[in-house]
Amino acid sequence: MKTSLRLLIVSIILLPLFASAENRPTRLMTDLVSDAGALYQNGYRATRAMQELRSEEFEQYQYAAIRSSQPTFGWVLPEGENVTQQSYEIVVDESYEDALAHRGGVWYSGRVRSAQSVAVEYGGEPLKADKTYYWSVRTKSSAGQSEWSAIEPFRTASELKPYAASYRPQIREREHPERINRVDERTTFIDFGRASFASLELTLESERDGETIYVAIGEDAIDGRINTKPHGTVRYYRYEVVLRRGRHTYPIIPEHDKRNTGPQAILVADYLDEVAPMRYCQIEGYTRTIEREDVVRHTMIYPFDYEAAHFSSDNQTLNAVWELCKYTIKATSAFGIYVDGDRERIPYEADAIINQLSHYTTDREYAMGRRSSEYLLEHPTWPTEWILQALIIAWNDYMYTGDKRSIEANYEILKARTLRSLRRDNGLISTTDDRVKSDEFRRSIRFDGDIRDIVDWPRCGDWPHGEDDNYHLTAYNTVVNAFHYQALLLLRQMAELTGREDEAEQLRRECESLYATFNRLLFDTERGVYRDGVESDHVSLHANLFPLALGLVGEQEQGRVMEYIRSRGLVCSVYAAQFLMDAIYGAGDGDYGLQMLTKQDERSWYNMVRHGATITYEAWDDKFKNNQDWNHAWGAAPANVIPRYLVGVRPLEAGFGRMTISPQTSALARVEALVPTIRGGVDVEIDSSAKAYRMRVEIPSNTVAVVDLPASGKPVELKIDGKRVRFGLTKQGRVECGEIGSGEHTFELVFE
Repeated sequence: MKTSLRLLIVSIILLPLFASAENRPTRLMTDLVSDAGALYQNGYRATRAMQELRSEEFEQYQYAAIRSSQPTFGWVLPEGENVTQQSYEIVVDESYEDALAHRGGVWYSGRVRSAQSVAVEYGGEPLKADKTYYWSVRTKSSAGQSEWSAIEPFRTASELKPYAASYRPQIREREHPERINRVDERTTFIDFGRASFASLELTLESERDGETIYVAIGEDAIDGRINTKPHGTVRYYRYEVVLRRGRHTYPIIPEHDKRNTGPQAILVADYLDEVAPMRYCQIEGYTRTIEREDVVRHTMIYPFDYEAAHFSSDNQTLNAVWELCKYTIKATSAFGIYVDGDRERIPYEADAIINQLSHYTTDREYAMGRRSSEYLLEHPTWPTEWILQALIIAWNDYMYTGDKRSIEANYEILKARTLRSLRRDNGLISTTDDRVKSDEFRRSIRFDGDIRDIVDWPRCGDWPHGEDDNYHLTAYNTVVNAFHYQALLLLRQMAELTGREDEAEQLRRECESLYATFNRLLFDTERGVYRDGVESDHVSLHANLFPLALGLVGEQEQGRVMEYIRSRGLVCSVYAAQFLMDAIYGAGDGDYGLQMLTKQDERSWYNMVRHGATITYEAWDDKFKNNQDWNHAWGAAPANVIPRYLVGVRPLEAGFGRMTISPQTSALARVEALVPTIRGGVDVEIDSSAKAYRMRVEIPSNTVAVVDLPASGKPVELKIDGKRVRFGLTKQGRVECGEIGSGEHTFELVFE
């Protein structure tokens, strides 16, 4: 009895501690940076905490230096049913001790009556450079008063601006091989299971000084050996290593490549070794046994939470495609800015737009996307359409973060990137006259060179297996002007967001005029399709997928345009496939979308899986690009297409204050997914049959989901959380379930 009584007393004492840990905001972000207090040495996570260091010690470490003197804060509310935030309090202190006491010596927000839990701006005096701060937050919600959050430390950069994009450092992971195979007496083949950007370290023994062996590293293997002559720019290196007597560790550092370490390339951080994409290692001339712990791959990455997102279904092809694309985002984000692959390591807008969306849907990470967006505003690339994509990238950033500072800071350059100055008398833009060569124009877009229309890459004229469906380039191109329309549309929304009401009204009129002009000059009413340009009668997949994806096809014409798109298949590059999938799912054709995601011919994502790829290719297959590399994130569109469309989780309001859950699962009988958002993960489970469609969701606190379900038959009954409810149908024939608050909810739709 005494023991039981003691346990009861201890439980009563400890219960509030456990309860408070569950009833407090978590997953704090400082200036869109998660885990801002993390310290690294030579890229590896350090054991010391930020509050333990003196100022002079920080030179030994890497960390996410906060570059804004007035940063923003964000957090995730405790889970609960229909939880909405009513108010918050934030304290910022200079010492850890003051932070523990929640003094708010640097800034105390006071109790602010607001539901805002993302992009909350610091309101104190500007922060000082090279200084460590500590902040925490507590909230009051419909579930009651929370406890104070854990304390989040952060350190400012040596130079601060009122606003500047912050980001996390490049780091490293130690990895051992998955498989070691003795090929013959003098050759050992090593497989790490997946490719990564890495250097290598081998621990080997020798009975004498001067013994020579050879170490090869690379991305491809044939018949259990490393491929010494891979296609295109698939990597292979071979190095001589002279051993010393005894047991020693030998670093294998890839040599610099002139092309991917030039002035436009993003370089490896100076505290890290040079890296190369590698999956395999082959040791030649070494007769002793090599153990797993003797081989270490130092993989360079950007911090990535691999558990933040999940997807599985009853279709194994789809599952394999998802896993390939998800891992691609982790592996190719290694440089801290989205780059095009190992051949050049240069940021391009077309790569960034796919990488950005895919990063959002595979991790709760936004700082890298913003850094890449702003880098490309200062360092644009040559294709006309990619210049225009800057506005899409910036708007994606706002919608997923709720933080408008980047748009406010860069409004004028974004305005120039609409390319309105290239508009001709017919209302369309063209790059075929000398205006693109003027100094004034080049300064306005910050590009010192001529821009040119691209449509897709590679083009048919550049390579026998071009990817543009024989598109006819003319003075007024359909694809270019579709992007121009979308850019104008987004600039109008940016003008409204930043209080430029007169400019927004002018842009509204321009958008309406361009919409009418575009369809009058480029839509073939008799054939029901868009032509490649004003001066062309040629029709291509690209001339139709881009207008549909970018909002130029009226409802009455969508059916005919989609009929043509379905007739063409996947005759586009892995880059254009992103917009093709946007168009298909945007038109509500989930059946065709699933068909494209799971097709298995040579023009498919599964073709990469079949060839053993662990990172997506630059093209569908080696035959489609003669210099392709095997580490291009622009080939990973399913990483965002599956969560955004097939599962159907997308923001309706900036920062996910309202979201949609609108699955298009087609013939799939089972789907399980976890989709990250800045307010927390959305957990979705779906089981469907000919007779019923069942979905269970967990919606994060402080957000509302607008839910609708597909109707494969005639719907006769809808139950939400076990209660029968009345329902309506959308124009597309989907079942409207209404707005659903946070917590766990079930939906059951029964068909006739």
